[in-house]
Amino acid sequence: MARILGLDYGDRSIGVAVSDELNIAAHGVEVIRGTDERSVKKSVARIRDIIKIYDARLIALGYPLNMNGSEGERCEKTLLFKQRLERNFHKIPVELWDERLSSVWASRVLAGDKRSGDKIDKIAAIYILQGYLDYRKKASL
Repeated sequence: MARILGLDYGDRSIGVAVSDELNIAAHGVEVIRGTDERSVKKSVARIRDIIKIYDARLIALGYPLNMNGSEGERCEKTLLFKQRLERNFHKIPVELWDERLSSVWASRVLAGDKRSGDKIDKIAAIYILQGYLDYRKKASL
């Protein structure tokens, strides 16, 4: 079974997670620094490397809806990033996944960890991907 990549796209970095081969559990991979226009090409190139390493066949991209379900400025930026991914990875579908509270959840997991920095982005990516995997599993039952 092909693996699924989970991405937490933020203002300064991209948290990356990948599923196991059975698409049951999400595992953190890394945090890619740089999402501004100058460095996004390098970020996309790193995502390409990760896709090849794990043979990922689908990307679950966190979609930061507001708490009331409306779309804000972050959603607009995420949609532009989704388009960039689709242009660069023609054969890999990119699906949006509601990521409300993913960073809050990640912060709680790391509460008290003074070295939490990049960990929050990676844990948020795990949270996004695990939610997506759980949904797919329920939908197939």
